[in-house]
Amino acid sequence: MMYAAIIVDIPNKAVSKIFEYEVPESMVSFTKVGHRVLVPFGSRTIQGFIVELKETVDYDTTKLKPIAKLLDIEPVLKPELVELSIHIADYYVDNYINVIETILPAALKSNYKKVLVGHDDAAIDWINARPKGPEVKYLTKEELKELRVFIKEERITEETIIKQHTAPKKALAVYAIVDDMNLENAPKQLELFYEIQAASEPTLMRNLTERGYSNHLVNELYKKGYIEKTEVEIERDPFKNKVFEADKKKALNAEQQENFNQIKQSIDARQDDIFLLHGITGSGKTEVYLQAIDVALQNGQEAILLVPEISLTPQMANRFKSRFGDDVAVLHSGLSPGEKYDEWRKIKEGRARVSIGARSNIFAPFENLGIIIIDEEHETTYKQNERPHYHAVEVAKVRAKYNRCPIVLGSATPSIESYARAEKGVYKLLELTKRAVNQTPIDISVVDMAEEHKRGNISIISDTLQDKIIERIEKEEQIVLLLNRRGYANFQLCQDCGHVSTCPHCDISLTYHKRKQNLMCHYCGYEETVKKVCAACDSTSVTFRGLGTEQVEEILRDTFNTDVVRMDFDTTKQKGMHEKLLNTFERENISILLGTQMIAKGLDYPNVTLVGVLNADTMLNLPDFRASERTFQLLMQVAGRAGRHQLPGEVVFQTYNKEHYAIQFATNQDYMGFYREEMDFRKVARYAPYYFHVLFTISSERMADVIEGAHHVHQTLSQQMSNTSIIVGPAPSPIERMNKQYRFQILLKYKRESGLMDVLKALDDHFFETYKAKGLLLKIDINPSLIM
Repeated sequence: MMYAAIIVDIPNKAVSKIFEYEVPESMVSFTKVGHRVLVPFGSRTIQGFIVELKETVDYDTTKLKPIAKLLDIEPVLKPELVELSIHIADYYVDNYINVIETILPAALKSNYKKVLVGHDDAAIDWINARPKGPEVKYLTKEELKELRVFIKEERITEETIIKQHTAPKKALAVYAIVDDMNLENAPKQLELFYEIQAASEPTLMRNLTERGYSNHLVNELYKKGYIEKTEVEIERDPFKNKVFEADKKKALNAEQQENFNQIKQSIDARQDDIFLLHGITGSGKTEVYLQAIDVALQNGQEAILLVPEISLTPQMANRFKSRFGDDVAVLHSGLSPGEKYDEWRKIKEGRARVSIGARSNIFAPFENLGIIIIDEEHETTYKQNERPHYHAVEVAKVRAKYNRCPIVLGSATPSIESYARAEKGVYKLLELTKRAVNQTPIDISVVDMAEEHKRGNISIISDTLQDKIIERIEKEEQIVLLLNRRGYANFQLCQDCGHVSTCPHCDISLTYHKRKQNLMCHYCGYEETVKKVCAACDSTSVTFRGLGTEQVEEILRDTFNTDVVRMDFDTTKQKGMHEKLLNTFERENISILLGTQMIAKGLDYPNVTLVGVLNADTMLNLPDFRASERTFQLLMQVAGRAGRHQLPGEVVFQTYNKEHYAIQFATNQDYMGFYREEMDFRKVARYAPYYFHVLFTISSERMADVIEGAHHVHQTLSQQMSNTSIIVGPAPSPIERMNKQYRFQILLKYKRESGLMDVLKALDDHFFETYKAKGLLLKIDINPSLIM
């Protein structure tokens, strides 16, 4: 007898356990770990995932229920990903099914539908007479009364139908079923028949239509019995209309070759080394990635490449498609569920050996990974802010150990923690100190906007930057401008009473969006129409303050009489807009690309010779210990967009904090200087990499409940943690109320706490059991990317 350990598809902590079922004798030979199954659970039949198969269990086997049905021919989860899901759930204190749903594409998430099944003619007729069909949820009270009689007599039963969100896409096709035919009097039909007969596989109807054959012609052949119709599966290809020119290997310079050799040695030896590839912008990191992946492919292995944002994926995908062709699959949130499902299936079925995408791409279902590459490894987007709060780099380490393959972490501005690990020898440090092409070094200047205002220039564009923009437009060169604030204006202000329009659900001002004529909360999504009178005093003296990308776009068009491409969250919501906007900028040689931080990295255009940062201080004022690091990284990254090819590049940083060390070191392109300064600060303030962190956020619609919950967390930590750890808080979160929830937070700083995971799980269990009914929630974020 065989038994299966199963995780059931119920996103509830109370059942986040592993349940055991009997595998029926008829299923034993083809039941595997990773299979989706239907299992009885209480009075219901639900979906589950097999995580282990065994011959003995510790329970009375007569009480174990049998698996009802297998839902797939082949398992949807590889054994490695089953192990990984359990590891992530345990480490990040989350429910097993939440992690499994994160690992699998959304298309495989199931829809449950309860339907009635009749077992005699009268019962079947009664069900069919229901105007809204056999689903239980549509029955009226009167119908439910009638139904009880049928159920009591066992003439009608209830069944659960499970259907996944997205199925493989099908299309109508035809194929020949005879060799001889009599079509001499119908030459067009004969021509079509030979066309269908010559194909080695069924021909899609839509392809015949494109070649000029009508549906009537096809149907005539079908009626005469010469052809048969069928449905065939077709893949949704996000690149179907694109042509990729072949890209050959490029000769590596001495630095690139030395670094490549070390990575190759690790791939060939199947070692789970972690390399930190610290290369300045334009130093040719991508070519090293490409050639390292080629080594893995030649060894019969596969490769994962992570990029931090969807906006970077098109350019990276184009380059990798040009090098590796159909071996490349792309996984990111910009694809439709159907496209993502088909790309995922290409990987799972072994038809793609390289996957490119953002954070969730780390779960690509490969079986024999040869290398994992994480580009711009310092980016916070690799940490998921919703549950499960996993970090892609940490998940990559688990996968690398399982597959015995190296990880390459690439960045021009590595995170402080990563570089510290490289200095200690935990990571192997690789350096690229020269640009791959011998360009002229970029010239960076800083403009003090306080001085600019004293001279009477109250515009967001300094005189220095304005002169340089005019010069580039006259030369027909291109400019990239960064402003990390979307919308038209930051807030609406009453000039009589000082009232600022705020979100009713969050402690934050509403941002004005001119195109939609509304005020919007960028945290919860609340929107309201702009009012011309003050909500507090009815004054008509209301105005807008602060500048966002929408308003700056207007200013640029008016000031320079030129076209502007704006890239921010608002202009890139629709599918494919990232790539469309960047293609417009490049192909039409638009003078100015204006955007938020999504334009700061990965872009490589030969005609961009000027980069301007309109407000270099945006992130310096965040109440987070990484604010200086993020400012430095952003400035360094965006500066690297200028002068990447033959034309010299210039950069202008506009700031009110000219003397701040993050801006000073970015101006001098001095990573090591910044690293030493920041490490000194972290040591004194006792932050990472000198300490690990856990952030506890307690939230509820009632402040009294939040204070009660925060007190319990603080008391537990005070009792359970050693005196070497530091507990900061409880205190209100920087944004105290968000989405109607009051929020308090506690930050735990620690170096070694052997019993920490037990304490975290006990806290999570306690809040679920004691406070869930009150609506009091505890969020446990291990090594958070943002202390807010």
